[in-house]
Amino acid sequence: MSPADPARTIPVLPSPDIGATKAAFYRDSLGFAVVGPEVDNYLIVRRDEMEFHFWLAEDRRLPEVPSCYIRGGQVSALYAEFSERGFDRLSEFTVRQWNMKEFYVHDPHGNLLRLGCAPEEA
Repeated sequence: MSPADPARTIPVLPSPDIGATKAAFYRDSLGFAVVGPEVDNYLIVRRDEMEFHFWLAEDRRLPEVPSCYIRGGQVSALYAEFSERGFDRLSEFTVRQWNMKEFYVHDPHGNLLRLGCAPEEA
């Protein structure tokens, strides 16, 4: 029996500018909604079952280090949507040597979002 509120994994990523992360990219470009309290040093965004948390990082180099992986059948539709928007840092959607069809996008601060699915789900 699966629980009514299953445990989830949610990436908590650094951001040197919470306002820019919220408005310019995740909300306006990727279509995420801001959820949770609006505070200056923490941000929560969600789209469907995808959720990211951001903490204010004073070191601008920190967002260039982490990445997170989003997996599921919705990834093909996300790639089509993001391609139409013409992101500068959007990779090709291709099958990688580990047999996952993936694409990558960097947010404006350098955080790497890796999105993938099994090739038969694409």
